[in-house]
Amino acid sequence: MIKTTIWTRLDIMAKHMTPALLTFGLVIFNIIPFHLEGFGRIVPLLPIMAVYHWGIYRSELLPVYAVFAVGILQDILSGVPIGLNALTFVSVYWFVVSQHGFFLGKSFPIVWLGFGLILGVVMIVMWIIMAVFFTTLIDAKAALFQYLTTLGFYPLIAWGFQRWQRTFLRLV
Repeated sequence: MIKTTIWTRLDIMAKHMTPALLTFGLVIFNIIPFHLEGFGRIVPLLPIMAVYHWGIYRSELLPVYAVFAVGILQDILSGVPIGLNALTFVSVYWFVVSQHGFFLGKSFPIVWLGFGLILGVVMIVMWIIMAVFFTTLIDAKAALFQYLTTLGFYPLIAWGFQRWQRTFLRLV
C-alpha cells in the first residue's frame, strides 16, 4: 500500500513539473545551432510560446519563479543582457495570468491574435533595449522576421501543448 502511495505522489509531482520542464526544454532546443545561414537571427522565441500557453491554460503548474528561471537560462545561453528575457517572460506571464478570464474559452484565432499582439510589444521593447544596451541600431528586419517565425510556429507548439495537456494533465 505504501508503494502505491509513493508512486502516486511521484506521478502527481511529475505531472505538476511538466509545464516547467517542457518550457526549459524549449530553451535548450531554441539555442541548438542548425547551421543555416542567418537562422540564428530569426530563430523563433519558443520559450515565450510556452509561457503564454501555460499562463492561460495551466498557470498553477508553471509558477512565476520557474518562468524567471527559464528567462535567466535563455539570457545566459543566448548571450543577451542578463535579465532581459527573464523580465520579458515574467511580464508576459503576469499579463496573461491577469487576463486569464478573457483568454480562457476563446477560440484559437483569438488566442493566437492575443499572442501576436503581446509578442509584437515584446519584440519592440526587446529591440529598443538591445539597441540601447549595445549602443547601436539593431537590424529591424531580423526582429521582424523573428516575430513572424515565432508567430508562425505558435500554432504548432500550442497544438503540441494542448495534446500534452489532454493526455497527461487532465486529472491534475
